[in-house]
Amino acid sequence: MAAPTQGEDSDDGMDEFMEKFKTQKYHNAFNESNWEEEFEKVPMFMKTAPENIDPEKHPDLACIQHIIHDDDRTPEEKARSLKDEGNEYFKEKKYKKAVVSYTEGLKTSCVNPELNAVLYTNRAAAHFHLGNMRSALNDATAAKKLKPDHNKAIIRGAQCLLELRNYAGALQWCDEGLKLFPTDKKLQELRATADKQKREADRDARKAKVKAKKQQNEKEALLAAIKERGIKLLKTEKPPHRASDSEDEDRDEDTSRALADLQLDGISSQEATGARVYMDEQGVLHWPVMFLYPEHSQTDFFSAFSEDASFIDHLAVMFGEELPPWDIDQKYQPQNLQMFFEDPEKGNLYQVDLQESLLRVLQHQRCSVKAGTPSFIVLVSESPFSRQFLSGKKVQRLKLLK
Repeated sequence: MAAPTQGEDSDDGMDEFMEKFKTQKYHNAFNESNWEEEFEKVPMFMKTAPENIDPEKHPDLACIQHIIHDDDRTPEEKARSLKDEGNEYFKEKKYKKAVVSYTEGLKTSCVNPELNAVLYTNRAAAHFHLGNMRSALNDATAAKKLKPDHNKAIIRGAQCLLELRNYAGALQWCDEGLKLFPTDKKLQELRATADKQKREADRDARKAKVKAKKQQNEKEALLAAIKERGIKLLKTEKPPHRASDSEDEDRDEDTSRALADLQLDGISSQEATGARVYMDEQGVLHWPVMFLYPEHSQTDFFSAFSEDASFIDHLAVMFGEELPPWDIDQKYQPQNLQMFFEDPEKGNLYQVDLQESLLRVLQHQRCSVKAGTPSFIVLVSESPFSRQFLSGKKVQRLKLLK
């Protein structure tokens, strides 16, 4: 006879389980003497139901009767049953199901204000543990309205207001509760917490107000300094070109309006650094400046270019002993470079004298600062790319008043 395979060895232990019945019996099994009595306890096999059903002796039958005769119960009985059901869910931390049970209890049209107050308070507790602070506060408010001296509702409402950082409201609820329950420790603790956090919040608000005022003063001083220097700012949403040339008076009017409406982020660089123009203690402006190298699709960004510094000073550092790796032919020597800015209205290019300071260039009537960052194009003088780039463009040499 062949030995049994692994799959035929035992049906998941069933053979072993059945083998036990040869030596011992299932202790809950019916026997010949009591099987009729046991069958009589099962609702399906009962010949007659007991007149008074005891839930302890007949839990299954009590459950069936509860389902069959649910419509015969009063709204208050239904509400209490649903409240108990919600409480069981709450104990098991099944807060969503608890909310459903309490909600159904409130829908029974029960007219008992105390029972309804308990349902609202219990639902508030479930909402609280789910993080639904607004819903929890609404339920606590409804419970307190039905029963003004409901201590649990007052405590829950104060807790919700604390979580919502409404410290004044939390203090009010605590004070109302302490008038009714002067020695309640939980209310005393909540009031102390609310008072402490309110004082901290008020202090932080005062600091924020002082800081905002300081920033506003700095902003006004900065914009006044820019306007005083005659530097023109362009908003990022302003169209780059106009349909026709306008008089300088109209342009100045637009600039004045831009200055009046400009926010700090309006004069901030759009670069990832977030640098913006600022004024130091000596009243000198420092600008974020962008240098563009179109021949190599490269850029340089200076976060703080002093308005008094000349361009050649920066270029001498940028293209000094160590040239950038993208300058393979080593053409970007300071003496070989020429620099331009573009008139955003007419599209003309203006060549900048590298010996000039940033301030004098920014003060030119055709120069405008867009997005808070002056930008300049750097080319190698008389290079093939430079000649091609400038061909077809109107280029003027920058003339500055002495």
